Amino acid sequence: MAAQETLTTISLTTISPTTNQPILTRHGPTSAELASLPQRAQAAFLKYRQTPLPIRQKIVRKALQLLNDRQEELARELTEQMGRPIAYTAKEITTAVARGEYMLKISSDALADTPGEPQEDFKRCIRKAPLGPVLVLFAWNYPYLILVNSLIPALLAGNSVILKPSPQTPTIVEQVQKIFVEAGLDEDVIQYFHCGDFAKIEKMVQAPEIQLVCFTGSVAGGLAVQKAAAGRVDCRVGLELGGKDPAYVRSDVDLAWAAEEIVDGAVFNSGQSCCSLERVYVHESVHDDFVKAVQKVLSGYKLGDPNDKDTNIGPVISKAAAARIQSHIDDALAKGAKNTTPHNKTFTSPPATNGNYIPPTLLTHVNHTMLVMRDETFGPILPIQSVASDSEAVSLMNDSHFGLTASIWTKDVEKGEELSEEVEAGTVFVNRADFPSPDLAWVGWKESGRGQTLSRFGFEQFVRLKSLHVKAYPVA
Repeated sequence: MAAQETLTTISLTTISPTTNQPILTRHGPTSAELASLPQRAQAAFLKYRQTPLPIRQKIVRKALQLLNDRQEELARELTEQMGRPIAYTAKEITTAVARGEYMLKISSDALADTPGEPQEDFKRCIRKAPLGPVLVLFAWNYPYLILVNSLIPALLAGNSVILKPSPQTPTIVEQVQKIFVEAGLDEDVIQYFHCGDFAKIEKMVQAPEIQLVCFTGSVAGGLAVQKAAAGRVDCRVGLELGGKDPAYVRSDVDLAWAAEEIVDGAVFNSGQSCCSLERVYVHESVHDDFVKAVQKVLSGYKLGDPNDKDTNIGPVISKAAAARIQSHIDDALAKGAKNTTPHNKTFTSPPATNGNYIPPTLLTHVNHTMLVMRDETFGPILPIQSVASDSEAVSLMNDSHFGLTASIWTKDVEKGEELSEEVEAGTVFVNRADFPSPDLAWVGWKESGRGQTLSRFGFEQFVRLKSLHVKAYPVA
């Protein structure tokens, strides 16, 4: 993304990760336009909160259907703007719709009153009231999936929303607003703005009408949003931040199967996921054989043009991202790691389009002195470390300031579940990875976030509680 300031607005240009050429330009709001957004959102909220839940559900149901119907068009935009191979982008839309449909299905129960203890002549309950305008600041790597996590429960709960997308994927909000308005929502209930200037985002966070900020992005970005809201008591902040998600492969596992799953969890979307597998610990008795199994899997992958339906791995998002990923590889090699990536012609001969191509890279002989085992890489790198025991594996898994997800791979599912109790992460998988399930809370521990989305608990940050205590009028 490149920015150019004019007298009144900032021009934002989206750069293709495939060619490094400009593909889209959007303009940020003027100061007056920015100031009007929360005011309009508040006015829309006061009307929308009176809309009965069944009507809100009808609107959301229609919008999800429209989103699903347009998945091919939306998929092409995603591939162009963020570089994920076209073979996979439509799946993001269908998964986002499925998440939204689950939240829709449970919304009546999740938003229902909670009754108090029965008592003659009294009615007591805890009611869930909408907050008001919600500001959603979301990332480019899975924009539809990230957005529905906040947007759907926010609207079902009766809030208005203001959306700020990444400048890398600007059309997401345009498409989503269009779809929801077509589904029957007032356009001021779902507004958006394009912006790359944090000073303006800060002003939006501090607008008195904003009652909740949902941010998805880096730890630094989350801390900046939190700081911007720190002077307000009445503004909540939900943060979904980074990850350095570990996997542990026990000695009893089917290595070929585990290798397939773990490679996919590490390099899908070019490793650009907060819950990608970024470090793998393997029991020493099967370490060498597991590495060979991973090499076999990687030898069948194709790095290439994301518009080619046979491509598995496309470019990373920017030149800066490619440089950061390469710096992690270089640091590891300088400290004694070995590059054991198998021969793959596509890895050494990427398309000659000036794209940001980083091939999947397998590193062994790694340790926790290396950046690749400590800092979020956000790229298609698979570092594997040998461990002598379950306890060593768990200790290393927990040796991180992140705590989003972790996975344990074992034939002994009971033991895997037992070990999961010791792992410091918001989601622990056994024999699976990189799959936020809509019926489970999506929550980060440590520096991976604050608050939660998905599941019935995902509605909680979008409502405030009101206790209702009614005594029958005494009869004379």
